[in-house]
Amino acid sequence: MTLKNTQTWGGISRSFHWLIVALLIVQGALGLFHDDLPRGTISLHISLGITILALAIARLAWRLYAGRPAAVAGVSVAQQRIAAAGHFVLYVLLFAVPISGWLMSDYGDHAVRWFGLFELPRLVAADDAAHEIMEGRHEQLFWVLVVVAVLHALAAIYHHVFRRNATLMRMWRGS
Repeated sequence: MTLKNTQTWGGISRSFHWLIVALLIVQGALGLFHDDLPRGTISLHISLGITILALAIARLAWRLYAGRPAAVAGVSVAQQRIAAAGHFVLYVLLFAVPISGWLMSDYGDHAVRWFGLFELPRLVAADDAAHEIMEGRHEQLFWVLVVVAVLHALAAIYHHVFRRNATLMRMWRGS
């Protein structure tokens, strides 16, 4: 297994990527349908949000250590810059969405627990008005994340289907 990301994404980087993708899909469903799901489902939503935040921190640390592979041949400098900007926005959102949920819970005077094992520290004091504002921000950030993630996936598919280059395959199977 490649550790450093030189010509392709290594196994650890790919694992972080696809694990976070899977958790985001589950998390989105839990968030969107929480009113229709059993009462305890919100605790799972919160725990998965904490997990995603922890994985995003670990993923960023790994990216700083392992680097990123060289650009795929034939990808223009403009496309490389757009991809870099998109990746930056994705990382910001991977932090902002769970942190906004954490703040929303704190403002709503709800403890933030990870699978019942431990409680995260409170970041802010309870405040009903701030809770309502943060609830809206959390949802807005989620939808921005959805749009950026879909654009990211469509760009990878475009490179695979129309440009016939290795952009998608480097993250899919490392080749």
